[in-house]
Amino acid sequence: MSARIAPGQISSLGLRAGVWECALRFATPPGRVALTLDGRTVALAELTPEPTPDDMHIWRARAAIPAETLAEGVQTYVLIADDGEGTEGPRPGATRLAHLPLLAGEALDHDLRAEIDLLRAEMDLLKRELRRLATG
Repeated sequence: MSARIAPGQISSLGLRAGVWECALRFATPPGRVALTLDGRTVALAELTPEPTPDDMHIWRARAAIPAETLAEGVQTYVLIADDGEGTEGPRPGATRLAHLPLLAGEALDHDLRAEIDLLRAEMDLLKRELRRLATG
């Protein structure tokens, strides 16, 4: 396990092939770990225990990102723990474990180009000022 986490903590292990993996450290697993988007449950996480020398366990949570939820712009997926069942919405008192922002699409491309253009313009201004100071 690459993540070293404290009790009650979570560590993201990354997103590969549409599956987000995290490591949770609890003595017992939550009733349900679910992946939510915009306040609705879109997938359930599969928990696999990984015993440790103490009485705590590291649980590997794997949640597949449903392809039908992907869209242009920013999508923020939230991994929650609660006592719910199935794909019902998050229960009151659900604990937010982690979040995964995904950026995609053409709209994002235009935003990044604008930021890069602004950075280039600022760099050009700085270069001109440094040259002026060096020769003055």
